[in-house]
Amino acid sequence: MSSPLMEKSKAFALEIIRVCNFIKANKKESVLTNQLIRSGTSIGANIREAFYAHGRADFIAKLQIALKECSESEYWLELLIESGYYHESEILERCIELKKLLAASLNTAKRNAH
Repeated sequence: MSSPLMEKSKAFALEIIRVCNFIKANKKESVLTNQLIRSGTSIGANIREAFYAHGRADFIAKLQIALKECSESEYWLELLIESGYYHESEILERCIELKKLLAASLNTAKRNAH
């Protein structure tokens, strides 16, 4: 089973891994990147879990966790960019796009639950 949300979140996770490896190798920073790699890769894992949820409430709960992790990733990316460790803001834009897609999916799921 695949969906645009699953595909985008997996592509985002792969990009997060590449960015974090780049920052660790070139800037010798690991505290922020370790946080980012956890939150950035867990988005897709929670979305995948949602598609195999035990009912609507579980589906919504997993999407809410994914949205929380996406918001956390946005924060770590902002810190890395604003502190000068990373200079390409496209990944932050993709994170925000993913967050909007997740929020819309969550709102639809909540509407359909009633």
